[in-house]
Amino acid sequence: MSLMSKLLMSTVVATVALSTTIQADTKKPENNVVKPTLQKKQPDIKDLVRYIRTSVVRNPQVDIKGLTIIESKTLKELPGWNVLLTTIDLEYQKKPIHAPEIIFVKDGLVTSSLVNLKTGEDYKNTIKPKVPTSLYNDAHLLFGNKNAAHKLVVFSDPMCPFCRDIVPGIMKAAKENPSKIALYYYHLPLLRIHPVSGVLTRVMHEAQKEKKLDVIEKMYTLNIDARETNATKILSAVQKHTGYTMSEKKLADKELNKAMKADEDVAGRMMVNGTPTVYVDGVWDKSRKQYEALIK
Repeated sequence: MSLMSKLLMSTVVATVALSTTIQADTKKPENNVVKPTLQKKQPDIKDLVRYIRTSVVRNPQVDIKGLTIIESKTLKELPGWNVLLTTIDLEYQKKPIHAPEIIFVKDGLVTSSLVNLKTGEDYKNTIKPKVPTSLYNDAHLLFGNKNAAHKLVVFSDPMCPFCRDIVPGIMKAAKENPSKIALYYYHLPLLRIHPVSGVLTRVMHEAQKEKKLDVIEKMYTLNIDARETNATKILSAVQKHTGYTMSEKKLADKELNKAMKADEDVAGRMMVNGTPTVYVDGVWDKSRKQYEALIK
C-alpha cells in the first residue's frame, strides 16, 4: 500500500451541512426589479474539511491544512450528485503533501467512494478533471504543431510496460501528422516499481530541452533492469543505446529537479494515478486509442 493510500482511507457516507449561494437571475421581471434565485447548494469548505478529517484521513500524524475544489461537475449516470474534484492540503512529518481526492455530494450526503452495484466499478476511478490550458505550453510540446487541430497530453514512464506498448504509437502519430496532433508530454516515473526511471526521465527532460527528441523515443526500447539505481550504470546504458551523454552532476541540478517536481505536481492536479494516462482535447481518454481516429 502506498503512502497516499495509507493517508487517505474512506469507506463511509457522511452528512454535512450545506451553505446556499445566491446569484442574481439574468432575466429582468416586469417591475424591473432583479430578484435573486437560489442556485444549487454547495457544501461549505469547512464542512468538507471536517468530513475529510473524520472519515478520509485517519492517520493521526497527518495534519489537514485545507481543501481546494479544482473542478465541480455532474454526470448523467449520477442524477442529483455533484462531483467535486479536490486537492487536500496535508502535512506529514513536517512535509507538505497535496493529495487529489474526488468527493460526491447529494442532498447533505457526502462520500469519496460511490460504487455501481451492477458493474462493481467505483465512479472515482472513471473521473478526471479537464486539462487546463496552462498544460499546453512550449516546454512540454514534444511532437506536432502547437496550433494543431487536436491536443494530446500524455503522462508516462518509459519503463512502464503499458507505456512501451502505447506511447511510441502516439509519438509516431504526432510526428507524422503535425497539423492534426500536438503532443504534450509529462514525466511520471513510477519510482516504487521502476527506480531506474528517476534517472531516465531526467535524461529525457534534458534531451528534449536540447531538441534531441529521438532520445525520448529510443528510451522506450532501452533494455535495462527497472530496479537499477546506480547512476553510472544507467547513464552508460543510455549513452550506448541512444548516443546521448549526460553527467551524473547534472542529475542533481536544482532546475532539473524543480522541473521534475513540477511534472509530478501536475500529475497530482490532474488526478493521474497510473501510466500511461492520455487526454485528448482536454478530456481523459480511458481507451488511450482515440488519437487513431484523429489521423484517418
